Amino acid sequence: MKGVAAMAARSRAEVEAEIKERLGLVPHFISGIPDDLLEHEWEIFKRIELGETLIPNKYKELMGIALHSETKCRYCTLFHTEAARLFGATDEEIQEAVHYAKNSLGWSAYLNGMREDYDAFAQELEQIKGYLSAKA
Repeated sequence: MKGVAAMAARSRAEVEAEIKERLGLVPHFISGIPDDLLEHEWEIFKRIELGETLIPNKYKELMGIALHSETKCRYCTLFHTEAARLFGATDEEIQEAVHYAKNSLGWSAYLNGMREDYDAFAQELEQIKGYLSAKA
């Protein structure tokens, strides 16, 4: 925790002023973060949720929708859906992200439930990759 506390160079009021400037208000869920963690949490949020990273924001938000359609967190599902729309996602793309999650989770349940041999699965996957690469 020493590293986190050392990062808190700005006061809570300064960090909240930046949040309000960026978002238009300080959301209640952020206002409850302890003083010694606020700047650290805001910096991560700005970088990952709002900033440009290697993954374009629209795709990060579509991943968030898919992920939280499984965790069933309605707060996160709402947040990522609205953020995806802000970053240009269409309703069709949002629906596809949810269908992709449903399909992927279904295969996960099947493979794990049937206790498929992992090493054999990995070997077959390598064969499929080789075959598809040769066809490309």
